[in-house]
Amino acid sequence: MNSHLFSADMKLADVIHADYSLLLLLHRFGINLGFGDKTVRECCEANHVSCTLFLMICNVYSNEQYLPTEKEIEGIGANVDQLIAYLKNSHSYYLENRMLSIQEQLKEISEGCEQQHQQILNLFFNEYKNEVIRHFDYEEVTVFPYISNMVKGARPGDYEIGVFRENHSNIDDKLNDLKNIIMKYLPGDTLSDMRIRVLFGIFALEEDLSKHSLIEDKILIPLVMKLEQRYAKQ
Repeated sequence: MNSHLFSADMKLADVIHADYSLLLLLHRFGINLGFGDKTVRECCEANHVSCTLFLMICNVYSNEQYLPTEKEIEGIGANVDQLIAYLKNSHSYYLENRMLSIQEQLKEISEGCEQQHQQILNLFFNEYKNEVIRHFDYEEVTVFPYISNMVKGARPGDYEIGVFRENHSNIDDKLNDLKNIIMKYLPGDTLSDMRIRVLFGIFALEEDLSKHSLIEDKILIPLVMKLEQRYAKQ
């Protein structure tokens, strides 16, 4: 964790050197490597990305003590669509990269296990994957279109973001069961190196998803609630 917050005048390379996990955010914002000595502001301008939003997400990821203020959240009100695009790109990354890699590693591990352990690994992973898919589908089919339509000027109907807030489950809870199975209950001589690699991947996914949920809870939901309040006053 960094003890400071990143700023627009910092070189983007220095930001990545300070916290290499922020490499994951670049693709989600459509920013490619090869940015030389450009500052964060210059890189964001070149890629038509809100510098304020980009820095807010970077600071959330890198500093556990940081939460944006109400004023800061209001400051990205014009960039709601960029925030939604970022969240959608994150969904794609989790499903097509992280989880696919974990699934392939678990398959290799299970091939060296007895049938009982194979079934348990497959059961817990598939249950988790299906829960994640349902969670993401709800956001992309119901929540994000609702927000986008409101930004375009369409008055909200019966739905409101409070419904999402009340039912926003922490989708990484079931990962604990999967981690414990791999660490505690598989035979000790079962592909130890591969088990360590897949555990690193699961812990990394869990941490990333935790930040993802934090962004939705502490940035997206308050921002949309402000939009709803504006419509209520009209």
